[in-house]
Formats: sequence, C-alpha cells, structure tokens
Amino acid sequence: MENKQSYKILFFGDITGKPGRIAVRDFLSSINAEDKPDFVVANVENASHGFGLTKKNYEELKSYGIDCFTSGNHIWDKRDILDYIEEDEILVRPINYPKETLGFGCRVFDKGGKRIAVINALGQVFMPPVNSPWETIKESVEKLKGTVDIIIVDFHAEATAEKLALGRYLSEYGVGLFVGTHTHVQTADEQIFNNMGYITDVGFCGCPDGVIGMEYSTSVNRFINAIPARYEVAETGRVQVNAVKVVFENNLPVKIDRLNYIYNKSYVSEYPSTLGGEDNES
Repeated sequence: MENKQSYKILFFGDITGKPGRIAVRDFLSSINAEDKPDFVVANVENASHGFGLTKKNYEELKSYGIDCFTSGNHIWDKRDILDYIEEDEILVRPINYPKETLGFGCRVFDKGGKRIAVINALGQVFMPPVNSPWETIKESVEKLKGTVDIIIVDFHAEATAEKLALGRYLSEYGVGLFVGTHTHVQTADEQIFNNMGYITDVGFCGCPDGVIGMEYSTSVNRFINAIPARYEVAETGRVQVNAVKVVFENNLPVKIDRLNYIYNKSYVSEYPSTLGGEDNES
C-alpha cells in the first residue's frame, strides 16, 4: 500500500526589500512544529532594496530555512550576483535565457524523503526578449520525469492569460505546482486542475502601503510627469506576507491555501493551518 503521508510545500511571493525579508523571517519563525513545511521556496529577485539580490541578503535569507530561491528579470540588477551564481546551490534563474547565461534554470533538491525539481522561467508578453518558455520548460519536464517526485514551476510573467495558458499546458505533462510571480498582486484563483496546484500570481512579501512594495510618491510622480526617478522601497511599519501552502499526498496536490497576512513588524501571528481569506490584523 502506498504511503499517504502528507508533504507540505510553502511558496513565498516576491520578497521586496528589507520589509519583505523581515516579513518572511518572522513568519517562518512563527510556524508551529505540526504545521512546518517540508520544502520552502521564495522568489528573491527583488530582495535587495527592491532590485536584485546581494550576496549578503542571499546569506541572510538562506539562514531563515528557505530551501530554494527562484528569481526573474531583476536577478541581474546587483552586480555581485555574477560572482556567486555559478557556485550557489539553491538559486534558480529563468531557464529560458540563452544557454550561455550564468546560473541554472532548474535544480533538483532532496528533502524530507522527496526529490523536488524547481524550474524558473520568464514570460514573453511585456517582458524582456527571451527564448520560448513553452518549448524550454516542456523539454526540461520531459527529462525530469521518472527521476523526481514533484516538479515546481515559477513562471515570472506579466500577462495573466499567458500564465494560465502555460499552466494548463504544463499540467498535461506532470507538473505538480505552477506558481505565477512578478506582478506583486496576489490573485484569488488558487486551484487544483489536472493534478496540478495553480495560482496566477502568489503576490509579494514587503510593505503593503506603497505601490507593489515601492514608495508611493515616486511611483505616482513617474506616472504623472514621466520623469525617471530612483525607486525606494516603501517602509511604514507594516509588513505583508503573500504565499501559498500546498499539501501533497502520493506526490499529487490535494489542497492549496492562499496566504495573505498584514501586520506590524513587531507582531507575529501564529502560522495558519488553513486560510479562508485575507487577514489584515495589524
């Protein structure tokens, strides 16, 4: 008889600046032992002052117990990424960059008795020019079949239709979890179809009082006067955690919960076992 022991995967939306790092740190430290996830993934392309990932912040986030870092188009924004991305063991950059690009677009992890593959990819709609994610991801998934237990895809893309279309397509090839990132706005469409967990965008972790994690006035002024200005990470004393928790049994998803919490930096709520909606406790 097959072992039906649950396997829990926790995926954090784009960590944005120091507020996002604080939010994830405190959230992970508050998890009860019985609810502790078996595998933790976080998108980190905005973790260092809103753009890119420094080595210092990489080590900081790694110390919190995150098993895998995914990224996106901003992963190159801090130059020191070029010094450590080749030697790193848990960071995944978009797989559909040219083959000569530094880093790895897919990694396999052994954790809690499971082999977990994580693939990262960029969308093509309203995004920098990249290779087709359709052919590239499908080829990678085909190679992984039979060698891993669960395949996770982080599709870093702008257009919701592109995310949903690719998600449904990949569900036919055995992907276990498809998570959209990049827009920093959590969508309320978490679901399971074709034995695959899905959400169009998991949202972001950071300050909820700005514009997608960045300071309000700069964002507004850029729209009003079209003059370029340096973005600053928003900081108001409140932090937000956006994530999804997916429960697998026999390597298939049986439950997906969308997590959306906002609270003061000094406040840490107990880790929820289920979530029926947004909790704006402050």
